Amino acid sequence: MTSQLPAFPRFIFTVYEPITLIGGAIGGIFTPQYFVTEQTPTHIAAAYRWPEQSLLVTQQLGNMYFLAFLLGVLVLHATTEIKVVRAYLVALAIADVTHVGITCATLGLGNSLNVAGWNPVTWGNIGITTSLFVTRMAYFLGLFGPDGRKDLEHLKSS
Repeated sequence: MTSQLPAFPRFIFTVYEPITLIGGAIGGIFTPQYFVTEQTPTHIAAAYRWPEQSLLVTQQLGNMYFLAFLLGVLVLHATTEIKVVRAYLVALAIADVTHVGITCATLGLGNSLNVAGWNPVTWGNIGITTSLFVTRMAYFLGLFGPDGRKDLEHLKSS
């Protein structure tokens, strides 16, 4: 099915995005204290001992990143319907907006706009997520060219 996507969004959604999701999963599951500490550019000292509940929730978040990875790979490679792919990408676009919105609301305007002060986790939360959203919107607008949607076939023959 992914062969019906234009080349650039196909690479972004089937290779790049799954790699970023695996990165989030590994960070959350295997290094939860680091993952929590680095959520803000002005983080609490690494020596802070996080409560076990915080680490458990962080590991569960890592597991959700892994679930998102699996869903993405399986949906994009298993379906034969471009309609399903587009619905999946709409859901991700909505999640992109809420993810960045929550992050920016928590960081505040100053930290959100201080790109030079971002750490790797902030880059993931804002930078990578925003780039994925922009790519999704560009795909929906047809900026990468047409996909293999059958409902567009009649336009080609006109």
